Amino acid sequence: MDKQAALDESKRRRAIALDGGGPEKIARHRQRGHITARERIEALVDPGTFIEVGQLGLFQLPGSEQLFPASKLHGYGQIGGRWVSIQSDDSTVLAGTGAGGRRVRMGGFSPPAKGCPVVRFGESGGVHLQSVQGSIGVLAVTYPIRGLLNPRLVPRIIGMMGNCFGDPTWQAANSDFVVQVKGTCMAVSGPRVLGVALEEKTTPEELGGWRVHAEVTGQVDAFAEDDVHCARIIREFLGYMPSNCEEEAPRVETKDPASRLTENLMTIIPDDPAQTYNMLDVIRAIVDDGKFFLLKPFFAPALNVCLARLNGWTVGIIANQPQVDNGAIGPDECDKATDFIVMCDSFNIPLLFLVDTPGFAGGNVSEQKRLLTKSMHWLQALSLVTVPKLTLIVRKAYGMAATAMCGSNSTQDFIAALTSADIRSISPEVAAVTTHRERIERSSDPAAERQRVLQELLAQSSPFQAASAGGLDEIIDPRDARKYLIECLDSVRGQRSDFISRHLMQIWPTGF
Repeated sequence: MDKQAALDESKRRRAIALDGGGPEKIARHRQRGHITARERIEALVDPGTFIEVGQLGLFQLPGSEQLFPASKLHGYGQIGGRWVSIQSDDSTVLAGTGAGGRRVRMGGFSPPAKGCPVVRFGESGGVHLQSVQGSIGVLAVTYPIRGLLNPRLVPRIIGMMGNCFGDPTWQAANSDFVVQVKGTCMAVSGPRVLGVALEEKTTPEELGGWRVHAEVTGQVDAFAEDDVHCARIIREFLGYMPSNCEEEAPRVETKDPASRLTENLMTIIPDDPAQTYNMLDVIRAIVDDGKFFLLKPFFAPALNVCLARLNGWTVGIIANQPQVDNGAIGPDECDKATDFIVMCDSFNIPLLFLVDTPGFAGGNVSEQKRLLTKSMHWLQALSLVTVPKLTLIVRKAYGMAATAMCGSNSTQDFIAALTSADIRSISPEVAAVTTHRERIERSSDPAAERQRVLQELLAQSSPFQAASAGGLDEIIDPRDARKYLIECLDSVRGQRSDFISRHLMQIWPTGF
């Protein structure tokens, strides 16, 4: 083939690649409210930075002479000036299934050699079934397993942009951050397969719609209104993360003074211990510019986990939410906390615990969902953390739940309490009717005696007693909360120079 013929052939093949599944399929794709695989990448990366890899990797199906473009685009682009590896499923080509395996091996969650985050836009039914029929085909599909064996070396992110079954869902379960576009389904198998194999009739929404993962499974971290919103969420998340496990997250300059007083905490936190409040308002008051990034906002709502910044540095915050069950910790809250702890420690993000919990949420349902084991998972993860840990007791800190919130005996770098703190083994009401029951019953006025007992118990739970015994490093005026926490982090940084962890949990399973 002469030079011109080769150039012509290259041009012809490139046109096939850029045409995707063709105008008709692309038009139907847009009618469903989606943008194309390449447009998703453009929405994610800094303008003009995407470098596509293997664009001419066309393939033929067995028995066909037609050339197909790859169903999975792959390359590298920049987000905020930092490089990321990107794979985007093209559902207009064979429904995004994994045919023509070269792109699959190069992209996705293959062993990261470049030290940059890996992002995938998933919209696929898994493998191309016609290509993997028989024993040879099945045994050749090995790349997902190799990906599962990777430790957390780089952040792994996936956006579920359309209905996803098989391959993209395995990767979602192995990701550090998952975004689902509303109106899509994420499940192991689709309704059609289940209808044949199990005679189970269901809909995509019932099977793996966004509300299922938001409120029941907790397998998705954030939810998007559309494709562009999904890309924007991923950009925001990566802004809080380092490029790999050997770096810290980049510091972001802020005009919010480190010495700013948190005056509004005086009114946000009620004096009445029976009155609830929104812990997110406390977080908003403390962090830079009042900005934070919630993960799993609808799952296990009695606990909030979020990324934020203090004096420009990323921190991971685990905070009880008194507005939901008074902040009591159930089995789902344990899973949520454990997953977040592992991610933060693996990527060198210091942890801040904001405590206001009356204890673990016992009862039949919690016990049947293995609250005991799940609470121990949380404590096991906490014991392996090697990034800095700061604890601020905002109000209630009761029993073992307080320990899980990095309270007593949790090897934290600093532990302090606000003047509103209430620290005890169990609630005073429960203690009054259990440990002091006989005293109350023998009294000539049991009601008055019960009130005396309650007042004695309340006095014993004062943070000042804990500070006198060395259990607290400091008791903080609520107005000084932000200033104090930033000073603590500065102190630890001054001793360590950086917050690179020992990564003891890099092979801890993702998800739960």
